[in-house]
Amino acid sequence: MSGKITFTLNGTLVSASAKPTTPLLFALRNTLDHKGTRLGCGEGHCGACTVVLDGFPVTSCNLPLSAVEGKNIATVEGILDAGHPLIAALLTHQAGQCGYCLPGILTRAATMIDAGDTVDTIRDGLDANLCRCGAQGRILAAITDVVAQRDTQ
Repeated sequence: MSGKITFTLNGTLVSASAKPTTPLLFALRNTLDHKGTRLGCGEGHCGACTVVLDGFPVTSCNLPLSAVEGKNIATVEGILDAGHPLIAALLTHQAGQCGYCLPGILTRAATMIDAGDTVDTIRDGLDANLCRCGAQGRILAAITDVVAQRDTQ
């Protein structure tokens, strides 16, 4: 049985018509045309599908659409539209080697930076996001720069 699930996506109220058990990731990509969030493992282990649910990073491949009724969701598109300083730092450090993991990493790291987390805490938090191409060093350098800039303001 399909239903209409309404939630706020990157600051805009949206509705998705799908089965309540449909993973949020599929609704984002296939119904709402937000293609930035990626499917990796499909089991919530790799972090490629990370979005922000009411201020906390979560994997969207194993989150049923019904769980987001009335909630606030931010995707990588929302972070890009907001011009988060991590975007420029990632570009400066050429941190997007293959880029497949980057939307999930960007989403999780930007949320943690905005929450005031330290570089060490962010590094630990990024254990939930796998990067197979080896860009982690450059990603962490970009995060370190943004945290340092944040902490001097």
